Amino acid sequence: MSILQPLMSLLGQVERERDDLALACQRAAQTQQTAAAQAQQLLTYRRDYEQRWAHQFRTDGRMELVNCYRGFMERLTQAVDQQCAVAARADAELENARLALREGEMRVASVRKLIERRVAEAHTTAQRREQKACDEFASRAAWNRAAAGLAGAA
Repeated sequence: MSILQPLMSLLGQVERERDDLALACQRAAQTQQTAAAQAQQLLTYRRDYEQRWAHQFRTDGRMELVNCYRGFMERLTQAVDQQCAVAARADAELENARLALREGEMRVASVRKLIERRVAEAHTTAQRREQKACDEFASRAAWNRAAAGLAGAA
């Protein structure tokens, strides 16, 4: 089975690559979950902040408070937008990692299928070789019997 040794080495290599891709996919999923959670936290904070200050403005709407509120809301909105962009990039990276993992799994499956075919071919070749040897042995035995029968008749 020495003809399978290179394929077994290849299988080991593609399995290691697939395992590395699986780890990268797990890391990308964790990053995506963290980014999405942070974006959600910022959105929740902004909503709570708006509600709290809406109530505050009903009771006391001084201009310096309104200006502070607007400035902070602009910065908070920028932070939310930035974190949403980070989450979107993390989503894209996760999708790319999943695609790469699928391709890695396909390579592993392809190499395994190739090994199965080569083993089946080797088995078929060995059976044919054995059948040929049996046929040759039977032919020689029949030839020897025929030759012995002719020699005995003479």
